[in-house]
Amino acid sequence: MCSTRMSTKWISVLLLLQLSCSISPACCGKVLVWPTEYSHWINMKTILDELVQRGHEVTVLTSSASVLVDPNKPSAIKFEIYPTSLTKDDMELSFTKIVNELTYLPKDTFWTYFSLMQELLGEFSDGVRKLCEDVVLNKKLMKKVQESRFDVILADAFGPCGELLAELLEIPLVYSLRFSPGDNFEKHSGGLPFIPSYVPVILSELSDRMTFMERVKNMMYVLYFDFWFETLNQKKWDQFYSEVLGRPTTLSELMGKAEIWLIRTYWDFEFPHPLLPHFEFVGGLHCKPAKPLPKEMEEFAQSSGEHGIVVFTLGSMVKNMTDETANEIASALAQIPQKVIWRYVGKKPDTLGPNTRLYKWLPQNDLLGHPKTKAFITHGGTNGIYEAIYHGIPMVGIPLFADQPHNIAHMETKGAAVRLDFNTISSKKLLNALKTVINDPLYKENAMKLSRIHHDQPMKPLDRAVFWIEFVMRHKGAKHLRPASLDLTWVQYHSLDVIGFLLACVATAIFVITKSCLFCCQKFAKSGKKKKRE
Repeated sequence: MCSTRMSTKWISVLLLLQLSCSISPACCGKVLVWPTEYSHWINMKTILDELVQRGHEVTVLTSSASVLVDPNKPSAIKFEIYPTSLTKDDMELSFTKIVNELTYLPKDTFWTYFSLMQELLGEFSDGVRKLCEDVVLNKKLMKKVQESRFDVILADAFGPCGELLAELLEIPLVYSLRFSPGDNFEKHSGGLPFIPSYVPVILSELSDRMTFMERVKNMMYVLYFDFWFETLNQKKWDQFYSEVLGRPTTLSELMGKAEIWLIRTYWDFEFPHPLLPHFEFVGGLHCKPAKPLPKEMEEFAQSSGEHGIVVFTLGSMVKNMTDETANEIASALAQIPQKVIWRYVGKKPDTLGPNTRLYKWLPQNDLLGHPKTKAFITHGGTNGIYEAIYHGIPMVGIPLFADQPHNIAHMETKGAAVRLDFNTISSKKLLNALKTVINDPLYKENAMKLSRIHHDQPMKPLDRAVFWIEFVMRHKGAKHLRPASLDLTWVQYHSLDVIGFLLACVATAIFVITKSCLFCCQKFAKSGKKKKRE
């Protein structure tokens, strides 16, 4: 009897889904995905799961060397696995090298830090380009993909290739992106206006209220990223894309054809700045209400009484914290009245207090949404920061690399975080930071203010992301949102030709007037001399 009811229920669901698909032209569309690893994949998979829930067919192009994209897990998402000469060890080594070398390098020397970052990102880019070659030069795979007739491609702009696939398959492209170094992709390919007098460059760690010297620093960042940081790397992509397409082209040109840019932030995080209609904020799309904690963890949280708990994690990629640093941190945690739940992999610190428990994995969102949580010690990854914003939890930020210092700088400016330097952290500094964010009510108030802003939106971020992907499928693009600036040269965009013409007109007018005046003066002088002689 029960099985009959269940089968009837599922038949009804399928019939309703089929009916809705016949009504809506965007329903049951076919989405091709070019992903990037780690936190980028976590964000993208949230969108893909929702697309599948709404009846779309989703296919992810993933290599045999993928680290986090696991085709073997039960999923309604389809995976097209392609062979590559790279291995999982190669991919993990590339990410681990970036983390290890940038984490422990002092950031006080601008050129040293960013030169190393450029070198490491260049190596990462070389790996992505190899994966791209393995896809587009695989004739059998490309034929299969072409015959599948996809409606749209969703790609992470941080790992190029999605734009080349979109060009080859002649289908619309939608980007998912947190940031590009120096905002270069957003500016040069997306056409996003950038005013350095009050818009801080990504990775600059500046706010929108800059002093004169900070504006000088921001302009130096602009020049560095525009004219040096991306130049060498993009030349390799330009050459590769031109060879594949059989015509001269550039990475920037193909990226500029993207219909929609889904940016994984929002005004709760960002400083006010100009935006274009084909840019959409979807920050916090992965956030959701907290679920109950595991029994043992819940009992530990409840045992904290009125003091509450502190959640501590530096992310999944930090696995080699020194014993000295671990003991400094553990010593500070042992001195607070709160219970501490710490995600930690490594040797147990000698100074670990009875109020602290170590876990290899944490249900981070559920812990941040727990009523006992008082503070969040974080490395400043965008996902973790958004979960803290979602639940209104003040932070102690210990940024490590990439955009993390910039993220924590935003939260610090908005009064929801205290920042510490990982390389100079001490027990005293961490203890003072924790006391500040827990005992000063202003930090909790600011965190709750950001939370209210985040929740007070006409659409949930995930719904907005899916809406625009479906919009592109329904209309086979979104060309009406594309700014004309993308078709202008650098000279035309900045009106240098117009300014030059006007200056030439003014100069010509001044020249003519000056010559006329001189001529009149000479005639008048000659006339005066003639009269005197007479």
